[in-house]
Amino acid sequence: MDKPWKISRGPIAATELDVEKANAINGMLIRPVGVLPTKPGDPVLPFAVGLFNELRPLLKPEAGVTTLRRATAAFVHCRRYYFASAQPDSMRHNIDGEPVEPLSAEDRLVAQKRFLSLKQSAKVEAPEPAPVPTPVLSKNEQIRAALLRGRKSTVQ
Repeated sequence: MDKPWKISRGPIAATELDVEKANAINGMLIRPVGVLPTKPGDPVLPFAVGLFNELRPLLKPEAGVTTLRRATAAFVHCRRYYFASAQPDSMRHNIDGEPVEPLSAEDRLVAQKRFLSLKQSAKVEAPEPAPVPTPVLSKNEQIRAALLRGRKSTVQ
């Protein structure tokens, strides 16, 4: 996989989780920014280089820069962001959501590799073990357990 993809999947739609991450970022800012999705189905837009420096002045006084950096990192290091960035026709967008320049072939290739790596690791993750059902006790066992519980409380 040394070449970027040549076939575009079109705009990559945001999921509910992408919107939650975007809302976390917008919640720290004095105004929402247009580059982030506002509802599921909105396109995931790759950021212009240096966009974080434009977000910092919009930070609410009570919000920390480190928190904003972490929230932004959580958004840009997810599968759908990488998938959107890997598209052959992907563009970088300014803070208002306007396209400013195409992603370089190198950046698209890095995004493609990270997307495929995250996709593969999601497949490899083991499913959670099924909950162990509680054993079904016979009527005699239920009575015995109730009597023993009562006996222990009177002995103490």
